[in-house]
Amino acid sequence: MKKLLLYPLLILVLVVGGYFLLRRSSGKWAGVDETVVEKFARAAGHPPHRPLIDTEKGDLLLFCFLVAGILGGFVMGYCFHELFPPTTSSLTSKQPEAEPQLESSRP
Repeated sequence: MKKLLLYPLLILVLVVGGYFLLRRSSGKWAGVDETVVEKFARAAGHPPHRPLIDTEKGDLLLFCFLVAGILGGFVMGYCFHELFPPTTSSLTSKQPEAEPQLESSRP
């Protein structure tokens, strides 16, 4: 009974704590590109430039993930039997035994 109450309480504390910690943060986290790559690029004398395809505008990045998911799902479905071959037990299915036939009493 104690475990039944302990796990939901632990999950609730983690979720509420995470919510308040994230609310306190500045909201924008610096990625690896900003913190590491740009620092070394500036040190080498190459200032950052705008990307060729700017995925920060609108829903372009979401659309790219959608297309990648559709293509990945199609390939996975097309190659399903090669990716997940049937087991040997499913290949040798057991045939049901024939029921004994009753002899008819007709002359």
